[in-house]
Amino acid sequence: MTATDFAEKRKHLFWSTNNYKGLSNEAVVEGVLNYGDMNDVREIILILGMKETVKIFITESSKSRTNYRPEIKNYFQLYFQKYA
Repeated sequence: MTATDFAEKRKHLFWSTNNYKGLSNEAVVEGVLNYGDMNDVREIILILGMKETVKIFITESSKSRTNYRPEIKNYFQLYFQKYA
């Protein structure tokens, strides 16, 4: 399964698009971390791997303009520090 296959199965997390095959891994990780539950988070980590998921999160969340909500950004910084 790829990240885009995952997105197609969970359309409610990606309500702003109908082009699920066109989503980047960065967009999928952002949608899952912002709007998914922990089962979704675990599944995207299984699909992409912990290293790739953390790399995407750190790269995207460290930009001056980011779509991660502050409480989500804080939670996953702590989560990845502990488990990655």
